[in-house]
Amino acid sequence: MNAPASDLLLRRLDTASPDFEAQYAQLFARMAEEHAEIDARAADILADVRARGDAAVLDYTRRFDHLDAPNMAALEISQAELHAALAQIPAEQRHALEQAAERVRDYHQRQMQQVGQSWEYVDADGTLLGQKVTPLDRVGIYVPGGKAAYPSSVLMNAIPAHVAGVVEIIMVVPTPGGERNPLVLAAAAVAGVSRAFAIGGAQAVGALAFGTATVPKVDKITGPGNAYVAAAKRRVFGICGIDMIAGPSEILVIADGTTPPEWVAMDLFSQAEHDELAQSILLCPDAAYIDAVAAEIRRLLPGMSRQPIIAASLSGRGALIQVRNLDEACELADRIAPEHLEVSAAQPRLIADRLRHAGAIFLGAYTSESLGDYCAGPNHVLPTSGTARFSSPLGVYDFIKRTSLIEVSHAGAQRLGRIASVLAHGERLQAHALAAEMRLDHDLKA
Repeated sequence: MNAPASDLLLRRLDTASPDFEAQYAQLFARMAEEHAEIDARAADILADVRARGDAAVLDYTRRFDHLDAPNMAALEISQAELHAALAQIPAEQRHALEQAAERVRDYHQRQMQQVGQSWEYVDADGTLLGQKVTPLDRVGIYVPGGKAAYPSSVLMNAIPAHVAGVVEIIMVVPTPGGERNPLVLAAAAVAGVSRAFAIGGAQAVGALAFGTATVPKVDKITGPGNAYVAAAKRRVFGICGIDMIAGPSEILVIADGTTPPEWVAMDLFSQAEHDELAQSILLCPDAAYIDAVAAEIRRLLPGMSRQPIIAASLSGRGALIQVRNLDEACELADRIAPEHLEVSAAQPRLIADRLRHAGAIFLGAYTSESLGDYCAGPNHVLPTSGTARFSSPLGVYDFIKRTSLIEVSHAGAQRLGRIASVLAHGERLQAHALAAEMRLDHDLKA
């Protein structure tokens, strides 16, 4: 049973405490995202989908989504239905979708200009070297559809793929009980989804990875899902690409005490309401301000529509941590490497310049994390569980690939051939060496 707001016990930690490291270890003990039972079940589903294709997908859709479709055609969501949903949603929702899509598209177009261009140069020997950038042919985007509907995830996955030049974008989204969310379908129309299927879970991942008679095989799968989806994505990596293994949502707020405490409390709620396993943390050097935030949490929580989920998240994985100073807050934030990092301070850039590891950094009191989720422009598909130390947000670079270009001139073959010959003989790879040596002192144009 979830604790009522008045009894909510949110961890209070202090970095100056002798037992802080032990408390920290308990707070950040990484949950096993791939329990043996879940992984084994996902493996069985994938094997079945690989063997039986559409028939297996239909069976699991009946079992898990309680949707008894006669065939896969009944689970495909037509372009007409996507655009009908766009035409029928309230004008306010349509305007918000289109404005958000415009900002997300603009951001990723700028990103494409920076990272998505081919280039080449000619060195002193006349050898051409370079890189050719090409989009993937077909990608699958997984849109969650269990506890809530996520039209924003459609925009964040499909738009960068579209900007990158992906030819075909296949969307899968679970529709428990057969209920198709019109805002999700409208988002697919706005974002340029090519085909959409009302399927989810490990079976949808398998259908995209292996291909069936109805669902096309894709080159890469992106988008978050539940533990079964995560386990399935991990298992199909190598058959196709994946973006990342997404864990529960996270937010970390560094506060200097200048932001209204109710704003910070609500920002902590904004991730806690996703899932009981989500994690919300405040770092602040001011004990009185931490008290004020705690008081606002108690005051605001009873009025939240997802109060039980928020309460479970905050009491189970949340924390209010007093640090010695903002320098220590930055050090601890880098150690945590959170998905979302808010710098809620009077001079946020001074603090942000010291930070290295986060999925996204939100600067200043007015920059709520929720704006990044929906409409700021940067992608909201972010690394979790500390993987921001070595991973990046989803972007156009996830939908393009790089091919090296090498065109060696006659002069270059003379110089490079001798280098390659020495190294190849050192590795005892005779054919490598001879292939380079055969081109020495031979001019085909002479």
